[in-house]
Amino acid sequence: MNDHVTVRPAQESDYPCWKILWEKYNAFYGRHGDTALPQEVSDMTWNRFFDSHEPMHAIVAELDGKLIGIAHFLYHRSTTHIAPTCYLQDLFTLETARGKGLGGALIAHVYAHAKNAGSQRVYWQTHETNVQAMRLYDQVAEKSGFVVYRKML
Repeated sequence: MNDHVTVRPAQESDYPCWKILWEKYNAFYGRHGDTALPQEVSDMTWNRFFDSHEPMHAIVAELDGKLIGIAHFLYHRSTTHIAPTCYLQDLFTLETARGKGLGGALIAHVYAHAKNAGSQRVYWQTHETNVQAMRLYDQVAEKSGFVVYRKML
């Protein structure tokens, strides 16, 4: 990874650049056009990152003053651990930055944050077609073997 890359907590002034990455992330997962997230969802998501009463966090990767990656994570209770569990909900880098260690750096930052928060586990999910990301994930974590089911209400 380039030595000029900085991974840091998101700042409120990052919003315009974050929004571009957020929209690209959502488009990657098919949420664009008619299926795009409503603006109020994106606005609420952003605002939660800066609300001290929310368990949600955002970090960004910056290269030469430009945001090139984002990660969002949150803490929640668990029936199998006393300490909070960390869920890495979103991870995205610009296509031009992929394969250069940026995703690993973002994950490492989440790991450090979670460890500092007393969490014993970080977990995430990805789509089965996200092969490039899974090559990284296989190096930095283990597959749980669980299959995700969901029902939209």
